[in-house]
Amino acid sequence: MSEERFIDLESKLAHQDQMLHELNNVVTEQQGKIMQLEELCKALIQRIRSAGEDLPDSDPGDERPPHY
Repeated sequence: MSEERFIDLESKLAHQDQMLHELNNVVTEQQGKIMQLEELCKALIQRIRSAGEDLPDSDPGDERPPHY
Protein backbone atom coordinates (compact mmCIF):
# COMPACT_ATOMS: atom_id res chain seq x y z
CA MET A 1 0.00 0.00 0.00
CA SER A 2 1.12 3.50 -0.62
CA GLU A 3 1.88 6.02 2.08
CA GLU A 4 -1.04 8.16 0.92
CA ARG A 5 -3.44 5.27 1.35
CA PHE A 6 -2.21 4.61 4.91
CA ILE A 7 -2.71 8.25 5.80
CA ASP A 8 -6.23 8.18 4.36
CA LEU A 9 -7.10 5.04 6.36
CA GLU A 10 -5.66 6.50 9.57
CA SER A 11 -7.64 9.68 9.01
CA LYS A 12 -10.88 7.74 8.50
CA LEU A 13 -10.18 5.65 11.58
CA ALA A 14 -9.59 8.76 13.68
CA HIS A 15 -12.89 10.28 12.47
CA GLN A 16 -14.77 7.08 13.21
CA ASP A 17 -13.21 6.90 16.67
CA GLN A 18 -14.30 10.48 17.39
CA MET A 19 -17.82 9.76 16.12
CA LEU A 20 -17.99 6.64 18.29
CA HIS A 21 -17.13 8.68 21.39
CA GLU A 22 -19.73 11.32 20.50
CA LEU A 23 -22.41 8.68 19.94
CA ASN A 24 -21.50 7.04 23.22
CA ASN A 25 -21.98 10.37 25.01
CA VAL A 26 -25.38 10.84 23.37
CA VAL A 27 -26.52 7.32 24.30
CA THR A 28 -25.32 7.78 27.87
CA GLU A 29 -27.20 11.09 28.15
CA GLN A 30 -30.36 9.56 26.67
CA GLN A 31 -30.19 6.64 29.09
CA GLY A 32 -30.04 9.08 31.99
CA LYS A 33 -33.11 10.92 30.69
CA ILE A 34 -34.96 7.62 30.17
CA MET A 35 -34.25 6.65 33.76
CA GLN A 36 -35.54 10.03 34.98
CA LEU A 37 -38.71 9.63 32.93
CA GLU A 38 -39.27 6.12 34.27
CA GLU A 39 -39.01 7.43 37.83
CA LEU A 40 -41.41 10.24 37.00
CA CYS A 41 -43.90 7.76 35.52
CA LYS A 42 -43.68 5.59 38.62
CA ALA A 43 -44.31 8.62 40.84
CA LEU A 44 -47.29 9.72 38.72
CA ILE A 45 -48.78 6.22 38.77
CA GLN A 46 -48.45 6.15 42.54
CA ARG A 47 -50.10 9.59 42.86
CA ILE A 48 -52.98 8.51 40.62
CA ARG A 49 -53.50 5.32 42.59
CA SER A 50 -53.46 7.14 45.91
CA ALA A 51 -55.83 9.82 44.58
CA GLY A 52 -58.21 7.10 43.40
CA GLU A 53 -58.20 5.52 46.85
CA ASP A 54 -59.18 8.85 48.42
CA LEU A 55 -62.32 9.20 46.28
CA PRO A 56 -65.62 8.28 47.91
CA ASP A 57 -67.40 5.24 46.57
CA SER A 58 -70.51 6.74 44.99
CA ASP A 59 -72.78 5.49 42.28
CA PRO A 60 -72.84 7.98 39.38
CA GLY A 61 -76.38 6.81 38.56
CA ASP A 62 -77.63 8.51 41.77
CA GLU A 63 -76.23 11.90 40.84
CA ARG A 64 -78.33 14.53 39.13
CA PRO A 65 -77.01 15.75 35.79
CA PRO A 66 -75.41 19.20 35.98
CA HIS A 67 -78.12 20.89 33.87
CA TYR A 68 -80.80 20.38 36.56
